[in-house]
Amino acid sequence: MRELALHVLDILENAVEAGATRVELTIEEDQPGGWLTITIRDNGRGMDAATLAQVTSPFFTTRNTRHVGLGLPLFAAAAERAGGQLVVESAPGRGTTVLATFGCFHPDRQPLGDLPGTLLAFLLSQQAPDLHYHHRVDEDAFDFDTVDIRTALGDVPLSNPTVRWWLAGFLQEGEAEMAAARWEIAVGF
Repeated sequence: MRELALHVLDILENAVEAGATRVELTIEEDQPGGWLTITIRDNGRGMDAATLAQVTSPFFTTRNTRHVGLGLPLFAAAAERAGGQLVVESAPGRGTTVLATFGCFHPDRQPLGDLPGTLLAFLLSQQAPDLHYHHRVDEDAFDFDTVDIRTALGDVPLSNPTVRWWLAGFLQEGEAEMAAARWEIAVGF
């Protein structure tokens, strides 16, 4: 995968397959400290210790449709190449947390990529659970929760063309603000 957003989408899809009704995605960029952290937490069915011990093996999957599972191993490799690591915590009935750290300025760190497009694709999927998204670049933050959005919309689905158009713009604007914050910090404004 060429960008971190694709790894994020893969983990979000895993949460859907695990029966999650709620997912929390947090991206924190600590520029002075030099770290980028991506945390994805779900309330799905979780994994037992034996399954958890194998999740970063490319030759392990719980799916019946294929014999390899490359999502978490590729995410772990991306983190390790950028001076970080991947940690997965899970327990049956308690959900799963995936935490990936990256050297923020490491030359081998993949770009974040198209986060607005990734989030929109996830939110418009048929089985998407509620998503709380928080992206912080030092002191600046972009935050939203689909619970709040769905409450405001009532019976209007996120897939409604007008809502989809608004949501795409909202996500692009929020991520553009994070990119601007990143740039201001980098050039010292």
